Amino acid sequence: MIMQFQIISDGSCDLTMELREKYNIQVVPFYVSFDGENYQKEIDEIGIRDVYERMVTEPDVYPKTSLPSVQNFVDAFLPHVKEGRAVICMTITSTLSGSYNAAVNAKEIVLEDYPEAKITVINSLEATVTQGIYAIEAAKMRDAGYSYEKTVAVLTGEMMDRGRIFFTVGDLTYLQHGGRIGKLAGMAGSMLRLKPMITLKDGSIDSSGVARSRKKSMAKILELLKQYFEENNDDPKNYIYSLGFGYDEEEGKQFKKLLDEELQSFGVTEPSHLVQIGATICVHTGPYAIGVGVMKKYDACAEAALSEEESLKQYTA
Repeated sequence: MIMQFQIISDGSCDLTMELREKYNIQVVPFYVSFDGENYQKEIDEIGIRDVYERMVTEPDVYPKTSLPSVQNFVDAFLPHVKEGRAVICMTITSTLSGSYNAAVNAKEIVLEDYPEAKITVINSLEATVTQGIYAIEAAKMRDAGYSYEKTVAVLTGEMMDRGRIFFTVGDLTYLQHGGRIGKLAGMAGSMLRLKPMITLKDGSIDSSGVARSRKKSMAKILELLKQYFEENNDDPKNYIYSLGFGYDEEEGKQFKKLLDEELQSFGVTEPSHLVQIGATICVHTGPYAIGVGVMKKYDACAEAALSEEESLKQYTA
């Protein structure tokens, strides 16, 4: 059976090859460089573990990433368009990368030769673990028989508004070096020795306070998670959870146990996912980022979705 539409994401989604194959999600990778001249495709040409090893063993060397080119996205779209298959492409939040603009430009190029093609490019407002959930939920809708139009409507409705990542980093060094500190600037200076608490919300990073130790910072993440549901009067059982870790996988596994215990107290029976944060994000957060991403399930958002006409008018004009 020919798929009705193809899900494509840029490499910020941090999906393993196993998950990509399981949900038939195509990934357009970011590029990674340690010298600013030679770039390699993440996962395809350099493993994320290799990136972390170099970051830890060569702390004075700051890796850089480069977004997929317009041509990379054209090459991803064309095979599906030629077969008459619609495309839904989602990218990392545009506040952190120009990937969205590259994908939009690629779409316009393809439409010049194939004006009847159906291509929707979505600025997901997400990154790493929540972008991965976003892509998987889109694939689940496709596989459940949702139409292309209905899937776009759900993705661009309440689901987009409900994604959050609550995380901490080793320190602010990498965020400062990469020029991504933004609203966290007030935490610099004397607070560099403290553990910053950060939230990715509506596509931007915001300060959520500080903690005095790594252990307390992880406890604070769980507090922020609980506070989020209380403030929004929302049911935690309607959400999917993904724990993202950096270099230290064992720390990630230990934190996952604490998270799953907390989720059980919310009445959530499905365990969280464990994901290694990819190069697209870790070059800005450093090797010791850890946090929890939450995204509302597609079926819990379906009734509140924009009409198909409204969503397509906004995203395919």
